[in-house]
Amino acid sequence: MIAPDERLPWPQMVAMGLQHVVAMFGATVLAPLLMGFDPNIAILMSGVGTLIFFFIVRGRVPSYLGSSFAFISVVIAATGYAGGGDNANLPVALGGIIACGVLYVLIGLIVNAAGTRWIERMMPPVVTGAVVAVIGLNLAPVVVKGVNANDFDRWMSLATVLCVGSVAVFARGAIQKLLILVGLMSAYVLYWLLTNVLGLGTPIDFGPVVQAPWIGLPRFTAPAFSTEAILLIAPVALVLVAENLGHIKAVSAMTGRNLDSSIGRAFIGDGVATIVSGSIGGTGVTTYGENIGVMAVTRVYSTLVFVIAALAAICLGFSPKFGAAISTIPTAVLGGVSIVVFGLITIAGARFWVENRVDFSQNGNLIVAAVTMILGAGDFTLQFGDFKLGGIGTATFGAIILNALLNRKKAV
Repeated sequence: MIAPDERLPWPQMVAMGLQHVVAMFGATVLAPLLMGFDPNIAILMSGVGTLIFFFIVRGRVPSYLGSSFAFISVVIAATGYAGGGDNANLPVALGGIIACGVLYVLIGLIVNAAGTRWIERMMPPVVTGAVVAVIGLNLAPVVVKGVNANDFDRWMSLATVLCVGSVAVFARGAIQKLLILVGLMSAYVLYWLLTNVLGLGTPIDFGPVVQAPWIGLPRFTAPAFSTEAILLIAPVALVLVAENLGHIKAVSAMTGRNLDSSIGRAFIGDGVATIVSGSIGGTGVTTYGENIGVMAVTRVYSTLVFVIAALAAICLGFSPKFGAAISTIPTAVLGGVSIVVFGLITIAGARFWVENRVDFSQNGNLIVAAVTMILGAGDFTLQFGDFKLGGIGTATFGAIILNALLNRKKAV
């Protein structure tokens, strides 16, 4: 095992760094496309955010920061984004993302001073699992509606699901770990054969890719601050806290090192990275489970590997041709991959219950999970004057409040 403070020879370090870029690539690009963000900015800010995180945690926590899926539903709700192309109300979403980052930093400062026990009491596994599952369920109607344009797109989306599923089940080694990326590429080639070659659907237009320069600045966007968008998006910080805490605990277990003293700094680093990303047009960021999976397989936990990965991502962010190529991904293929990804997010919540042995024979746990799932899946919205609290926000706060009321005797 290569520990966080240890190093490999430089050729191996570079190879490991590039492997982490590939691991985060599929999800980091998919999230901005679903929200109407510029994928070039998302890739660029994933690299910048990872460097910010590295310096704030003083190089002690091996993690890569990529686009967070927790923002998708609230951004869509705040901007009215209908899918396809650029998000016309992007500045409003960016203001909410910045506010979320500020709240995240404040939580990190409190954790630095008071520890994490209060978070664990407020968001025990029954709450965290339900909130994570709700993110996937809440997005289900959005993605299904997005692939219903015509019969060809519907069938192509199902074919994409089959491509990703086949990679997940039948591939081995590194390819299996990159199931989203490899599955997407396979479906892309299939779509190209069916449309550009056989003429069965709308062909892929490669003109913008040919015309785009290899090197250039991405499209920066300034934020705009709306109270409604801020109140809708900022609570996502609670989801990021639970996610980051789980990732740090996982890395701590794998490395055999107690990283509890770095949890507050990790929250602050993630929060600052989210603020910086939102300031110029990027998505909110979070530590990536995909890269933790790579570390588990390779047993290389050196934090310097992530510096190399971050620098490689920054280089990709300054290539308009790369962004133009990403933009050619057909809606049907994107929709099929989204069905798999959002389903996996939902199952990740259930898996969290199983791994933490949540006792559903206790009626308190049962009610917390059941109500949270339905509030989120049904997009239960509360109105406070001109402000609307959407499904994920209602489910998150509902889970925390119900747990506090019904599970007062024993946190589980």
